[in-house]
Amino acid sequence: MIIEIRGQKVLLDSDVVKIYDVEVKRINEAVKNNPDKFPNGYIIELNDDEWQNLKSKFLTSSWGGKRKLPKAFTEKGLYMLATILKSKRATKATIAIIETFTKIRELSRTIKKLPSVTDKKEQQSLMQKSGEIIAEILDDSLETDESETTIELNLAVLKFKHTIKKRKNG
Repeated sequence: MIIEIRGQKVLLDSDVVKIYDVEVKRINEAVKNNPDKFPNGYIIELNDDEWQNLKSKFLTSSWGGKRKLPKAFTEKGLYMLATILKSKRATKATIAIIETFTKIRELSRTIKKLPSVTDKKEQQSLMQKSGEIIAEILDDSLETDESETTIELNLAVLKFKHTIKKRKNG
């Protein structure tokens, strides 16, 4: 699940292991053995407060009893990690991650334009484009692995998020 830490969109190591089908231990080894490949901005090492805050936002935690604070990988960090892991699964996962991050950025730019557009036709066009991008992200050629719904109430603002994890058929 893509989350935001320190203003950056990241994946926690516990989610990365599911994508690349490796153990956290292997990810930690890759980072430790290749420090030059993970410059500043590729990995965020969470502090105690960030970890406690993050855990408190979720009703159920799939992270269990962690002994070490988790690492959060930025988009660049995920790409670099895939080049080190060098498995077919890592390559496929990286392509999917690149595509998803690209679509999310495009969706974000499109949505940010909406409030400043006064022309109704242009607004409709932007809304249609947003819908098309969402449809691409939720492509039917992907088989659903699992889904998760989170509802957050944050200072009288209701956020609704529905996550669907998918994989390519075949």
